[in-house]
Amino acid sequence: MKVRVRFAPSPTGGLHLGGVRTVLFNYLFARANGGDFVLRIEDTDQNRFVAGAEQYIMDCLKWCGLEPDESPEKGGPYAPYRQSERKHLYADYAEKLINDGHAYYAFDTTEDLEKMRKEYRRDDNTNPQYDHNTRGFMLNSLTLPPEKVAELIACGTPYVIRIKVPANETVNLTDMIRGEISFDSSLVDDKVLLKADRMPTYHLAVVVDDYLMKITHAFRGEEWLPSAPVHILLWEYLGWQECMPQWVHLPLILKPDGNGKLSKRDGDRLGFPVFAMNWTDPKTNEVTKGFREMGFLPEAFVNMLAMLGWNSGTEQEIFSLDELVHKFSIERVHKGGAKFDFEKAKWFNHQYIQHTDNTTLAKLAKPYIDAGLSTGNSQLELLNTVIPLIKDRCTLLPDFWTQGHFFFTTPEIKEEGAIKEKWNEQKQQFFASWANILSGLANWNQSDIEASFNEELPKYGLKKGDVLLPFRIMLVGGKYGPGVFIISEVIGKEETIKRIRSVINWF
Repeated sequence: MKVRVRFAPSPTGGLHLGGVRTVLFNYLFARANGGDFVLRIEDTDQNRFVAGAEQYIMDCLKWCGLEPDESPEKGGPYAPYRQSERKHLYADYAEKLINDGHAYYAFDTTEDLEKMRKEYRRDDNTNPQYDHNTRGFMLNSLTLPPEKVAELIACGTPYVIRIKVPANETVNLTDMIRGEISFDSSLVDDKVLLKADRMPTYHLAVVVDDYLMKITHAFRGEEWLPSAPVHILLWEYLGWQECMPQWVHLPLILKPDGNGKLSKRDGDRLGFPVFAMNWTDPKTNEVTKGFREMGFLPEAFVNMLAMLGWNSGTEQEIFSLDELVHKFSIERVHKGGAKFDFEKAKWFNHQYIQHTDNTTLAKLAKPYIDAGLSTGNSQLELLNTVIPLIKDRCTLLPDFWTQGHFFFTTPEIKEEGAIKEKWNEQKQQFFASWANILSGLANWNQSDIEASFNEELPKYGLKKGDVLLPFRIMLVGGKYGPGVFIISEVIGKEETIKRIRSVINWF
């Protein structure tokens, strides 16, 4: 049977890096096994639906280079791929479950449910559920005579359909990561399968769609384990046990301290993104920053995610997507959660920046350079010259502006104290004289610039170390950057002389 996997997000907001890792592991497994990767939008909860979220999810996958074979955008043999467009499919399966004694109609109002929770609340059960203990006291087709049920339905009384979970049974699951897992059905509540608006809940829709779309392996986060017994029972009750996908419950991505699942709030608090790309809340216009906009390369982001919960069994950490496809195996996915380390994430990005060709980097860095310029339009030719001079100092794409802005515009002097502190008459005379010499220099290249510099020093009793730092600050505005003479060559004769004279005019 051909391998078929799916990523089935709800369009409710930004795409968490844990979701992207689920996509990645789906993608790698499908590609490694010659299978299909399906994107299915699970938009059955219309109350949580957020406009623009579906397109955002697809844009994230494109940026990561993890595009599906079948999706709402691409179509495919099992279309439609939005659950809201498959609404007509689910009711029949819910009715079949009722007819077979595995589900029932429930007419309880919100007030009825609240009353039940209050009446059955105990010290050892502070949150009573709608389950085998309570359903016999509620307004449903298990407690009402058939004619009353028919009457309520006929007169339009709102109802939901709930699964009838048996008491005191063991539900078994074989997970490809965790092995054999058992659940006590007495601890599982009677989940709603079909809501009053006739839309399915996730529990019914995911089983029906996985069956109809011939999904062979179901990858999802371990937080879905508590729902697993309901899904396994549905596969059994619908008579599809032989078609049930193999389960893969992935480990959580944890906070940096390891205490709990990483959340958007953690990112806000600690100053790093948890979404793949910028997400703008359409209601509040609040922007949550993403890895892309912070300056991560998609290849580095994907490589970093692969190492959160998986390893190749070697010391190697840098993998292309093709290498990941070749190396990936479920057997090397960890059971335990993986701590997110933003410094390590930046390390991955730095590695990729160092190994990306300069022409590509120039195109990637240009928007950040342009954003810093008042004209907003840097020259790609100059960028191509600058990139190899500063790339080793850059970890994120915005660093190309931070580390190289002085190539494109006259910098503000932020380290003037370092000049003034040790300034003297000899330095004043040296720079004034050398600026005049530079104006007449025939060949403007770093070798000739440095030679003229060295030749002029002895005339004023100076050593190179006495004036290199002041010269750097004149050119750069601070105590950083590549070699001063290559900086001079790149910014040109006129700009070099202007920057020197603007400083010596202080004194």
